[in-house]
Amino acid sequence: MLHRSRASDDIAPTAAEVLYRAGGMTCEHCRIAVTEEVTKVAGVSAVDVDLDAKLVRVLGTGIEGEAVVAAIDEAGYDAVAA
Repeated sequence: MLHRSRASDDIAPTAAEVLYRAGGMTCEHCRIAVTEEVTKVAGVSAVDVDLDAKLVRVLGTGIEGEAVVAAIDEAGYDAVAA
């Protein structure tokens, strides 16, 4: 039987998927700009930009939504949680 000495060891980080709507994205440059900015956010492990649906899918652990919105804004697009 495995014994854990600290309570925090029993809590495994959970990966999350969050969607954001970001209007105005139309081309590969848009995809690259958003991806580059969002991947800088702490906890983000992957970003997928769907230009047709105007969605940004973010995967990671402990991601702060406001930081993702700010990153998408920094790339030049207005974002809201979907």
